[in-house]
Amino acid sequence: MKNVKVLFTLSGIVQKHLRRGTKLGYPTANMKVYMNAPDGIFVGYVTLDSTRYQAIIFIGKPLTFDEYDKKAEVYILDFERDIYGTHIDVTVLEKLRDNQKFDSHELLIKQMQKDEIQAREFFSTINK
Repeated sequence: MKNVKVLFTLSGIVQKHLRRGTKLGYPTANMKVYMNAPDGIFVGYVTLDSTRYQAIIFIGKPLTFDEYDKKAEVYILDFERDIYGTHIDVTVLEKLRDNQKFDSHELLIKQMQKDEIQAREFFSTINK
C-alpha cells in the first residue's frame, strides 16, 4: 500500500448544469472552480454529510464540447443521489492524466471508462 498526499482541495455548492455527464453514463456534481486550480483528471475524495466517498475529478475546459469556461466536475464512484444545492468538500490526491479533446463522444466515454478503472485501482492500493 502506498501513502498519498493531498494535492489541493475544493469546496462549494453542487450546481445544476447541462446534465451531460448523466447522458454519458457518468453523472457529475458540478462546482465553480477557482482559476488557479490545475487542469486535469484527478482522483480524490468527496465529503458529503460527514461521509467520505471516492471520486474522479475533472478540472478544466470541456474541450470535446467546444466549451472554454473552466469548471470542476466530480464523479462520485458508486453513488446515485441527487445532491444539487448541497455543499461538498473535495480532496484531490493524484493526477490521472491531462485534459484533452476527443474526436467523438464515444472516444470520450471509452477514456472515462479507463479513468474509472485506473481510479478504482488507485483506491485499492492506498492506506485509507
